[in-house]
Amino acid sequence: MGSGECEHSAGLHRSGELIGKGRSKRIDALGSGWKVVKDFRALLHRILHYANRGGPVIDFLREVSKMVMEFSGCDAVELRLNQGYDYSRCEVRRGAKQFFRFEIIPWTQDDDGGSISDSQKDSGLELLCNCIAHGHFDCSLPFFTKNGSFWTGNTENPLHFRAKANGEERPRNLCIGGHYRSLALIPLSVGNENIGLLQLKSKRRDYFTQDEIGLYEGLAQNLGIALLNQHAQAASQERIKELTCLYGIAQVAERAGISLEEILQCVVELLPHAWQYPEIAFGRIILDGVSYSTPGFQVSRQKQSADIVVSDKRRGLVEVVYTEKKPELDEGPFLKEERSLIDAVASQVAVIIERREAEQDKLKLQDQLRHADRLATIGQLTAGVAHELNEPLGNILGFAQLAKKCPRLPERAEKDIDQIVAASLHAREVIRKLLLSARQMAPKTTQVNLNQVVEDGLYLLEGQCAKGGIELVRLLSPDLPEITADPAQLNQVLVNLVVNSLQAMPEGGRLRVQTLAREGHVSLIVEDTGMGMSKEVMKQIFDPFFTTKDLDQGTGLGLAVVHGIVTSHGGAIKVESEVSRGTQFEVQLPVMKPQDAKENH
Repeated sequence: MGSGECEHSAGLHRSGELIGKGRSKRIDALGSGWKVVKDFRALLHRILHYANRGGPVIDFLREVSKMVMEFSGCDAVELRLNQGYDYSRCEVRRGAKQFFRFEIIPWTQDDDGGSISDSQKDSGLELLCNCIAHGHFDCSLPFFTKNGSFWTGNTENPLHFRAKANGEERPRNLCIGGHYRSLALIPLSVGNENIGLLQLKSKRRDYFTQDEIGLYEGLAQNLGIALLNQHAQAASQERIKELTCLYGIAQVAERAGISLEEILQCVVELLPHAWQYPEIAFGRIILDGVSYSTPGFQVSRQKQSADIVVSDKRRGLVEVVYTEKKPELDEGPFLKEERSLIDAVASQVAVIIERREAEQDKLKLQDQLRHADRLATIGQLTAGVAHELNEPLGNILGFAQLAKKCPRLPERAEKDIDQIVAASLHAREVIRKLLLSARQMAPKTTQVNLNQVVEDGLYLLEGQCAKGGIELVRLLSPDLPEITADPAQLNQVLVNLVVNSLQAMPEGGRLRVQTLAREGHVSLIVEDTGMGMSKEVMKQIFDPFFTTKDLDQGTGLGLAVVHGIVTSHGGAIKVESEVSRGTQFEVQLPVMKPQDAKENH
């Protein structure tokens, strides 16, 4: 490129020539400036005005590159911005359909310690760009300006110059070549800091003049300031959107009388507005398999997500997608700040879920305490009433039995006395059940085989099952370990559960009675195919006097007595039921040694 200076001089002698669409005309050969300096100022004004709008950096680089291309009349304009460990490259090209490219390219070091892209290590243009970006050149050479810009009117000519590397000057022989014959590389600097490079490319030879290069250097200085201003404006806008989103989530979470489902839907609708391209952004939150999304959400490869972790357990995710393809940035088409935001949103959602579930647990515990207090009150009242009734009932029964022994008692009177005795015995049985329900009667424990209790109890109930058109199925586990229990009370548990199932199958059905040996306990399972129960009914079935039957068909003590007997034996009872599909009761009784049972009682 030894003839670079001559080429530049030749460029200055083209007077009055219009070079490219939208480009200003040069004045005569002896002129000292542009005829349309006002157009240049207008261009700077447009660039600075666009920078003040903020917005995505890609949009800014594309629009500014188009402005410069139209102003200069070049066939292509490229902007490169240093970003620490990588650089962004934006290029626009003239054509029937205007070409635009944006990419993030990591830096890599060459043998001389310079930074170039991995994909074009051997490119002469890339090596030249690297030298200019790092100031590794001799600006006294004819194809460099004193401000560090490079320009040539013929890229086919080889370049011979000495460039600085590792503190030493070394000879360089470069051949740029390519589709463009004229090329200008102008550093973008703010103060003493190089922030990037402006490339102007034309397919025509000798396209630039020295005066034009000076003008473009002034443009580059203003463009550097505009880039920093745009970055600051865009960063400020992103922070405002992020803070608005997080503040909105906090407001929704504190709203009174709103369900968790409504909170999640409100949160997901706040997400798109906080991302760089809200017009094509859609949000979704998945919690425990349930999805909450913005209208129009669709699965996309361009997505950013964060897990919702509650008490060290992954419960779902927060996700934002773009429905249109956007250029790659820090994480796909997303900014690193957006990664921080979506992580913060997922963390906030987890806190909201944890807080709501804690409140629900608290309400459930309070309900259980109220229920336990009510049962305790009923138990005390029941025990008191039962004891008060036992004495007069004993007297009635005793006097009735004495009256029956009177000689020459009329037959009618004898029958009436028998009814009094029967009614008294029935009343005493009801009182006994009340005392069991209130746990006022200690069980008489012994070693019991649960299978035997089941066989004895079902022996009396088989006829009732057959009469009601109910199929009775026994599934008794062999080698069932013995338990320490009161056999009479266990028989009562079985009878009450079976009778309850029979009453739930008025049109017939199937009754399965099963025993199982499990770790540490044995189970008695009574399952029917009857009417089943709703969740509301299941919450009250063990409450004394609660019944869904008519007044003359039940006292509401059967299951309460079962619960009292089972808990007094240190066991537990589980219920599963579904309306119209049946009910299953499982009684779990601990396997204890006789000495352990004595200590417990």
